Amino acid sequence: MKRGFRILSINVSARTGEQKKPVPSGRVTLREKHGIVGDAHARDWHRQVSLLAGEDVDTMRGKGIRIGFGDFAENLTTQGVDLSALPVGTRLYLGEAELEVTQIGKECHAHCAIYHAVGDCVMPRRGIFARVLKGGEVGVDSDCSYDL
Repeated sequence: MKRGFRILSINVSARTGEQKKPVPSGRVTLREKHGIVGDAHARDWHRQVSLLAGEDVDTMRGKGIRIGFGDFAENLTTQGVDLSALPVGTRLYLGEAELEVTQIGKECHAHCAIYHAVGDCVMPRRGIFARVLKGGEVGVDSDCSYDL
């Protein structure tokens, strides 16, 4: 059964280990077996695209921190889907592109500035990672869904 969701922001960075910035046009190209063209994390591996729910960003905002999309180093900030509840192997359909969830959460080796500011960070627990099975153009206006 397919269920819909939306993309609030698409974010990239030129180097690994830094916060990502929203793409001004709100559109990017996803390349099969690579990730987002122009993003530092794009390469042939299992964490080509990172996703974090906007609802989780709002949770952190509720702790009194001013935070924007991409500040958790997520490529896609979404709305309307509990990403961390999706099992590995779930297919995500973003416009003409198709992704497969490969990892839920991640180990945090060195706490980020957000963790030091408020004592918590949602990305290690709630963020997910995916690989690109089928490339294509993706934008904040793309039709998005997932299969359970």
